[in-house]
Amino acid sequence: MKAIICKQFGPPDSLVLENLPPLTAGNAQVVIGIKAAGVNFPDTLIIQNKYQFKPELPFSPGSECAGVVKEAGEGVSTVKSGDKVIALTTHGAFAEEILVKEAECIPLANGVDYKQAAGFTLTYGTSYYGLHNRAQLKANETLLILGAAGGVGSAAIELGKIMGARVIACASSEEKLAACKQLGADELINYEREDLRERIKQLTNDRGVDVVYDAVGGKYAEPAVRSMSWNGRYLVVGFAAGEIPKIPLNLTLLKGCALVGVFWGSFMRKEPAAAGKNHSQLMTWLAQGKLKPLISAVYPLPEASRALKDLMDRKVTGKVVLVMDS
Repeated sequence: MKAIICKQFGPPDSLVLENLPPLTAGNAQVVIGIKAAGVNFPDTLIIQNKYQFKPELPFSPGSECAGVVKEAGEGVSTVKSGDKVIALTTHGAFAEEILVKEAECIPLANGVDYKQAAGFTLTYGTSYYGLHNRAQLKANETLLILGAAGGVGSAAIELGKIMGARVIACASSEEKLAACKQLGADELINYEREDLRERIKQLTNDRGVDVVYDAVGGKYAEPAVRSMSWNGRYLVVGFAAGEIPKIPLNLTLLKGCALVGVFWGSFMRKEPAAAGKNHSQLMTWLAQGKLKPLISAVYPLPEASRALKDLMDRKVTGKVVLVMDS
């Protein structure tokens, strides 16, 4: 089977495509023939040894995929050969096959294609966990999304609207903002051309926003915190801008607001029952057509390096997916 391999930590160009022996399932393990794999920002970090999880070299990046069970090992009872599934793991998905634990397999809902499924779980799982569990977003509240055109940001737009919020989408170009508008955003801010804080004041009549969803970090974080309403919740999701901001903590006192961390991977491990409930809700909305993942580009497996580089260069709108030949 073919796989993208990280032999030494570095940029996407350092990855190589190799032919490897087929995988075999052991006790409580499952081999999945991958049809599509999602490309996510953490993948760009893990190959540079900058992520929380640090697999031993060599390894294949990629944390989410969709495909068909090829082999179920001894003791596996929840899936069988031929089942269509989604798999979530820390790495290994940029390949034609992956070996996962039984617990990492999720049944694929009828009517959902592999590309949608591969680009769905991490982004929507992260965003729903942030908005539902961490921020407890309520109907008629105002939600500000930084990096709204990206994978988790575009998911947050759709989920915010389903949850009844007024959504203000922020992005770096008019093209990206147009995509946000199509996803249902009520208001748009080009934070490369407009003063973020002043524009928020205009759009909220000086009241501020109830929830900030920040997957960007960098220079936009502090003005967004300064734009919070009383009892606001600021969701720390990621740092796509590359800089981890330093927020003056007196702002939380003056605003009566909370800085709330959103680490979906740990949530999945530490609260599996709650995570399972979230996923069931998301899959229901997906099957009903209430969620429509924005997949902006599809790359063949050998072009995984280009897909990762485009993500790092912030050329991506929505989600990027790799597809396999098999």
